[in-house]
Amino acid sequence: MAEITALMVRDLRDKTGAGMMDCKKALVEADGDMEAAIDWLRAKGLSAAAKKSGRLASEGLVGVASGPNVAGMVEVNAETDFVARNEQFQGFVAEVAGLVLSVGDDVETLKSATYPGSRHSVSEELTRLIATIGENMTIRRARRIEVAQGVVATYTHNAIKPGLGKIGVLVGLEGASEIDALEQLGRQIGMHVAATRPEALDASAVDPAALEREKAVLTEQARASGKPEAIIEKMVEGRIRKYYEEVVLLEQIWVHDGESRVKAVVKKSGGNLTGFARFALGEGIDKPAGPDFASEVAAVSGVPKS
Repeated sequence: MAEITALMVRDLRDKTGAGMMDCKKALVEADGDMEAAIDWLRAKGLSAAAKKSGRLASEGLVGVASGPNVAGMVEVNAETDFVARNEQFQGFVAEVAGLVLSVGDDVETLKSATYPGSRHSVSEELTRLIATIGENMTIRRARRIEVAQGVVATYTHNAIKPGLGKIGVLVGLEGASEIDALEQLGRQIGMHVAATRPEALDASAVDPAALEREKAVLTEQARASGKPEAIIEKMVEGRIRKYYEEVVLLEQIWVHDGESRVKAVVKKSGGNLTGFARFALGEGIDKPAGPDFASEVAAVSGVPKS
């Protein structure tokens, strides 16, 4: 009997997309022969996912889950919006979101965790789901937020079920205020974040590279005015303050009244906003541009568009 090493199992998994345990069993059955193991997996229908692994997956669902003082969020992508209405897929996203609470938000660790109610991993469950539904799927990202005292509120936009939707938001609020009041404020902040897409909690958390790029652009724009450097510097400072009002959550105008700053609303509540996260489904994934409507009509009719 050939020795089956972890490296062999990993190589077979990379080649087929099958689960780790299935790959190990295939190698045992094939006495370590890689090609025979691949054939064994194909015969069992367990390598079907590999054929789909190159397809673009930008649809799917964002799932959120919460517990005492903690909440988690995950984005699971599929190829089509149709899959988001599949109950098996919905159940998988909900289970993985729940796992984030205990496992954390490192995706590789999450994929290696035992899938609830089974003896196999999350990754293996995903492979089985891909083979069953027939679309490529990926666990793209996850986030976990915890507070010492207070709440981590959740908000789901375009929800198709509680905790499952197209946009998910987590909001960490610490404080000794009543939990119900913090929950309500947290949900309102979640709605605000979903709408305004802030990039940082406060000015100190703004990406330095993004800030330098913004300053460079604003400086060039100001110089076009022909004013002296001292005036240009003040112009840039003013515009950077405006930039912070656009991208920093605490500096933004509260969408619920159109006049207060978020930091003033939080201060009035007696709480402390410690962090937030926002996942929008498919955000940042490069999608190939499809033909425009006129091109589609021309293709079907055989008549070139004018």
